[in-house]
Amino acid sequence: MDAAQLITHSHAPQACDETAVRLKAWCRFCAAPLTHSFADLGLTPLCETYIEPEQLSAPEPFYPLHALLCERCWLVQLQEFVSPAEIFSEYAYFSSYSDSWVEHARRYTDRMRHLFGIGRESLVVELASNDGYLLQHFVRAGVPVLGVEPAANVAKVAIEKGVRTEVQFFGRNAAERIATKYGQADLLLGNNVLAHVPDLNDFVGGMKRLLKPGGLITMEFPHLLRLIEGNQFDTIYHEHFSYFSFLTVQRVFAHNELELFDVEELPTHGGSLRVYAQHAGASGRAAAPRVPELLEHERALGFERLHTYRQFAEQVRETKRKVLEFLIDAKRAGKSIAGYGAPGKGNTLLNYCGIGTDFIDYTVDRNPYKQGKFTPGTRIPILHPDQIRATRPDYVFVLPWNLADEILSQLAYVREWGARFVLPIPSLQVV
Repeated sequence: MDAAQLITHSHAPQACDETAVRLKAWCRFCAAPLTHSFADLGLTPLCETYIEPEQLSAPEPFYPLHALLCERCWLVQLQEFVSPAEIFSEYAYFSSYSDSWVEHARRYTDRMRHLFGIGRESLVVELASNDGYLLQHFVRAGVPVLGVEPAANVAKVAIEKGVRTEVQFFGRNAAERIATKYGQADLLLGNNVLAHVPDLNDFVGGMKRLLKPGGLITMEFPHLLRLIEGNQFDTIYHEHFSYFSFLTVQRVFAHNELELFDVEELPTHGGSLRVYAQHAGASGRAAAPRVPELLEHERALGFERLHTYRQFAEQVRETKRKVLEFLIDAKRAGKSIAGYGAPGKGNTLLNYCGIGTDFIDYTVDRNPYKQGKFTPGTRIPILHPDQIRATRPDYVFVLPWNLADEILSQLAYVREWGARFVLPIPSLQVV
């Protein structure tokens, strides 16, 4: 069901959601009370905190995974139950294990160099630079770079690639230190970091401080419109504090004296936006037509009306029923099922649907950091991808569905024994 259908089929909105009111939460951007529920996914553990074998008999903390909606600024968000330091100081996600994502980053660096003249006299700073998956391309072109990455274990890999990296969380204070030490950025970028920030105004205000006059910001993040259209509820997890429409992200940047002058809609991560920003009032870059066009499109779809958001919760519950129906039928028929991937989104789906080793025997992941561990909450073993060829399962349940084309190509050999792929999102498909 797309966003337009959500409007057409919606019911009259209630004044507020009683469960949301009981949570006593306030919007992290505009501080308005949060009284409306977007999606309640129950209790889940942190999705990137994988279980070591010796931890299997130990208790594991679970937290409410309940996305709320601000009716003042229309930001969809989670409460902060765990600090970023606990989540990101050591992190299990390494960007370079997705070939298509590394290629996406390479194309971006070429675009910035050719379209905006980013070169040897420029300073490029990436926030949440991970393992150097993107900045390595600038380094090869002789462009000075600085990565800012809070996870020391991930930053170590970037440094080994020759990517200069500061290990710290970013905000206004960090921006002041970095600007003093390295100077301000000609290009300041962040991919899939804006959603991870609990204090939005501190983070975006820090970007303003670090950006050189006449400098350029680009930020990529999943688009709330696509999340709703594509039923992508599994992209909701504790490490993602916020979920943005273009309308809302424009308000956040404008509040911090930054203006969005262009926007691109991208296919990555199930549908993302790349926004282009500069200092408010800066000359030289007029607003592209895509800015007012996308703002008007979201308004027309009802992204400033409460009832647009209300049908999503039932959509999510129906997906859970269909996934469990398939798994129950397959197991009763004596079929074996292996998972592919152990991404954060997969752990949301597994925990929300209650899928453990009673349904999925194991999952595999290319990331050695995850191999030999177990998925949080559901305790499914994570093995090397070679395990699929060794055990020849009847079905491969693809958890990082946003990389389905890449994964189905890599695993084409499973067709040798008649195995089929299961894609759970946006609706369950067996291919």
